[in-house]
Amino acid sequence: MAKPVKFAHVVYQTRRYDEMIAWYETVFEARVVHRDPALAFMTYDDEHHRFAFANLNAFNPDGGNERGTIGVNHVAYTYAGAGDLLETYARLKAAGILPYWPIHHGTTLSMYYKDPDGNRMELQVDCGTLEDAMAFMESKAFAANPVGVVIDPEELLTRYRNGASNEELITMPNGPPSPIPAEHGFG
Repeated sequence: MAKPVKFAHVVYQTRRYDEMIAWYETVFEARVVHRDPALAFMTYDDEHHRFAFANLNAFNPDGGNERGTIGVNHVAYTYAGAGDLLETYARLKAAGILPYWPIHHGTTLSMYYKDPDGNRMELQVDCGTLEDAMAFMESKAFAANPVGVVIDPEELLTRYRNGASNEELITMPNGPPSPIPAEHGFG
């Protein structure tokens, strides 16, 4: 059975976007890798991002809570390779647990799940080196689509079981930017 090899990051939803970013810069000596009016990604070590912030004011400027509340949006765990992630998908599917959002972020191939209390978990595999991820997050392509492209886990699982390499499986597919599903809390 495949298990995550590391804890990857945590994403917070906030209505104090600038204050949160400044606090994490001060406390963790983190630096911003990408920032736009809705999303910010920060790191302090060898991970492309350890923290991300969703600015709820950008997603819901009237201040209502119907599309998200302040707090943790999700936590993420990294697997060693696409095969481990896909076999975990197959094991969970057999147990009746399906991802609500399978997506390729460009930096990661990810599947989002909810536990019985509704806490969101991202199971992911990195798509390249740290340097690749940092360069992508600082690119115009990432600025144009910081969310990613929806993927079909069944198609990827079939390709994996038919011998596709890790590199083939983690290549970002072409496609339109994914909308953020309502289940994700802030989209």
